[in-house]
Amino acid sequence: MRRPAPDIPGNIYLVGLMGAGKTSVGRLLAKRLGKRFVDSDHEIEARTGVRIPVIFEIEGEAGFRQREVAMIDELTATEGVVLATGGGAVLDPRNREVLRTRGTVVYLRASVDELWNRTRRDRNRPLLQTADPRGRLAELMEIRDPLYREVAHVIIDTGSQSLRVLIGRLEAALVRNIHRKEDSTPC
Repeated sequence: MRRPAPDIPGNIYLVGLMGAGKTSVGRLLAKRLGKRFVDSDHEIEARTGVRIPVIFEIEGEAGFRQREVAMIDELTATEGVVLATGGGAVLDPRNREVLRTRGTVVYLRASVDELWNRTRRDRNRPLLQTADPRGRLAELMEIRDPLYREVAHVIIDTGSQSLRVLIGRLEAALVRNIHRKEDSTPC
């Protein structure tokens, strides 16, 4: 028998490096919680009509990041969503601020080896189109991990467990986070 989904109010924002599972986890979590799933990268692609690598090619990373800031600001202003952000969304302090203050941020963490195994055949990752993509993932982890930790209310290691087990752990962590917030609210 399937256990009922917990009542988790507000928006949930997923952060983490590419390959951490933000889209897979986000889709299933949104379905379980009765929320709408949105992926900021997919929204950018849908609105521009081109894939992320094309945006990087034409506008560079800086141009893409400007689009990302506007998209995250818009998506976090809506209610009842589970939002999967792009891996570099936390680089901009404006994104960190709106994510942290408008919902619950979950950092989906994975080791560089796990990320490499999940992304090594994906040609839609512009930042990995280098001579040493695994080394690039390690560099990105070193730069971004402190930012993910700064913005996160909840940190979950994605590891190698099934998606169903991971969602169960995440739901439990979200419930604990709600109780922590309630316990720290002044009377």
